[in-house]
Amino acid sequence: MRLNRKLGVVLLSTAALAGACIFTQAQTPIGDKWWPSRWGAEDQRGAANLMTPGRALEAARLIRKGQVYQLGRIYEHGMPLPGKRHFSLTIPGSPSSGPSGENRIVSHDEMFSGEIGQVGTQLDGLGHVGVRWNGEDYFYNGFRRSEFGDAYGLKKLGVENIGVFFTRGVLLDVAGYKSVQRLEPGYAITVEDLEGTLRAQETKIRQGDAVFIHTGHGQLWMKDNDVYGSGEPGIGREAAKWLIRRDIVLVGADTWGIEVVPVEDPDRPFEIHQWLLARNGIYNLENLDLAALAGDKAYEFAFIFAPLRLRGATGSPGNPIAVR
Repeated sequence: MRLNRKLGVVLLSTAALAGACIFTQAQTPIGDKWWPSRWGAEDQRGAANLMTPGRALEAARLIRKGQVYQLGRIYEHGMPLPGKRHFSLTIPGSPSSGPSGENRIVSHDEMFSGEIGQVGTQLDGLGHVGVRWNGEDYFYNGFRRSEFGDAYGLKKLGVENIGVFFTRGVLLDVAGYKSVQRLEPGYAITVEDLEGTLRAQETKIRQGDAVFIHTGHGQLWMKDNDVYGSGEPGIGREAAKWLIRRDIVLVGADTWGIEVVPVEDPDRPFEIHQWLLARNGIYNLENLDLAALAGDKAYEFAFIFAPLRLRGATGSPGNPIAVR
């Protein structure tokens, strides 16, 4: 009987220890395991699944004036580029071909070089950011880089999987709410800032929305690139989690990284990218021009954007539009 009791204690302790190990192993550097996705273990679209035909029809009903806003920046030499990324566009010959035929036709082509999905106005795809854990790199839906990473294009999570964005867009003019022309680099936008802005605008965020944050930082674009790139105002971690709980599709901003820089915790660089992209499949749309929307107090609109169907790419350039 004593032996059994002791054995029972040993077995219980071993089981408890095993359970503790399992629990510990499930904790990634950004919390518990986030996979499989609620849309299935093979899903590669993330929050884009929220854009149903019904939501597209709701967005279309917001178009009453026929007013179109271009939210994309011009891609050009001298625009702000993070790190060592580069952009180059050249015309090979002038003309590139011709003249030929009796009609003496001539034409121009262009040659582009650069990180096409990660310069200028850019959509971050789900293959852009992941988490190193237990010696492996995990991305959205638990896909491991060792299984899909390839020098000639990602075998999973490429932007060709996203589809077209056509959904309700909501602008949060945080700079206007704070009564400033622009928020300073390093300002962490709080939950109170977001809630206060929505109250002031009499606007609500709904499931499947694309949310855009006007900080005023974009007015530095091509005017003071050094300050623009040195840091940025942006959402803090709690504000990001608040947005995630609203079940949105995308976060866009007139900044180059969406989140506050310098980051809140120097030991956790660009963690909000991980929370949005890797954990929740929510897209980032960066380097936007939101000044016209904010100036017209256009807080609700149809948002339309078709990422380039670049197989295996980590992101996409483009000119997203808002229509109301």
